[in-house]
Amino acid sequence: MRRTDVRDGGDDDVEAVLDELYALPPSEFVTRREERAAAARTARRADDARRIHAARRPTLAAWAANLLRRSRPDEAERFLELGRALREAHATLDPSGLKELSAQRRRIVSELSRQAAGLAREAGHPLSGAVQRDVEATLRAVLADPEAADVWATGRVESTLTPPSDFPAGAATAERPARKASRTPARAPSESARKKDEPAERRAERQRRLAEARKAAREAEERLRDRRTEREDAEAALRRARGHRRDAEERVSALEEQLRKGRAELERAEREQGEAGKRHRTAADTVARAQREAEEAAREVERAEKGAR
Repeated sequence: MRRTDVRDGGDDDVEAVLDELYALPPSEFVTRREERAAAARTARRADDARRIHAARRPTLAAWAANLLRRSRPDEAERFLELGRALREAHATLDPSGLKELSAQRRRIVSELSRQAAGLAREAGHPLSGAVQRDVEATLRAVLADPEAADVWATGRVESTLTPPSDFPAGAATAERPARKASRTPARAPSESARKKDEPAERRAERQRRLAEARKAAREAEERLRDRRTEREDAEAALRRARGHRRDAEERVSALEEQLRKGRAELERAEREQGEAGKRHRTAADTVARAQREAEEAAREVERAEKGAR
């Protein structure tokens, strides 16, 4: 992300600084926040400095959720649309319709949380099981709560978002109201009786919303299948790359061993050459000395012969 200086003025600069801060890993957040706040104070922008300084460092789970929002913008927008459709469906559908959608919702949240964990791992900050469950809770909250959806849409989640308790998380929750109603003293009207009492327009609206929610869920599942295929392809490519790396490392190790042996042989050859050079110089000195002695002896013989005459 482009670094933004708050000296140029305007709320857009502060928004860009906040975007920059919440894109950083939590370990870097506070240092950069203080740098940006100090720059704002130096530029005599006290309100901006206070706003920047008030930004809270996100938890690791919140950072991972923000990372997912920024790294998968198109998929995140579709997830937000799905949340709007599911909230409308929750307001109008009967328990059987909610039960059908809840299983699809769980699969979508689980897959997106795995994507967030993968992105965090690639960024050098792997998530523990507990942290990944916090990411899942935040994603469930985004589907269930419009305020949580608005926070996540900005990419500035600070801590784990909690889904509302009245938004069913699964089939058991969706069925609970029906079982409770069956225990009431007064006999509740049957589903078919309620439908007969509903105006035709209301029934048509319920069916339309159910169809839209089912369509959104089907499309989300199709995207998940595509993402899984992409992930499988990426994992296969990663396995191939790791194999190539191992082969290259083995070749490098073999070459390094050959180089080590070659250097050892070179050192031995240099030592042998040095020793041979010393012997050669010694022998040459000995020969030269013997040559001088022979020449001197020959001259002595020659002088002796002249004296004998």
